[in-house]
Amino acid sequence: MHRSRVFAVLIDAPRDQADEAVAFWSAALGVPARPLPDEPQFVELHRALPDMGLAVQAVGDDAPRMHLDIESDDVDAETARLLALGASEVTRWQECRVLRAPGGHLVCVLPVESPPAVFAAHARTWP
Repeated sequence: MHRSRVFAVLIDAPRDQADEAVAFWSAALGVPARPLPDEPQFVELHRALPDMGLAVQAVGDDAPRMHLDIESDDVDAETARLLALGASEVTRWQECRVLRAPGGHLVCVLPVESPPAVFAAHARTWP
């Protein structure tokens, strides 16, 4: 058995438009924007979603989109579960698996990032 939950919603913006996207979403949601020092392509929209992350991610020349990050205590098992549901693997980045769901949306599976109490309170258990 393993557990997983939606960890974050990412607003993917082309690199040359990321600053404008951050300014817009920060003002629109009334939350501060906080760059992540160890991962400069991400700017967190602090506390926009209770118990979840919301961030703008600067991406290459890709089209603007949104994607979900799913955190799991077993990345391999969660990836296999989503592949069995019809997703396809696109690539791997660090410990993250990037998948494409039916319909074309991206979803990333990553190790648990949440505080343990938050993960325990919100994660679903899968066989």
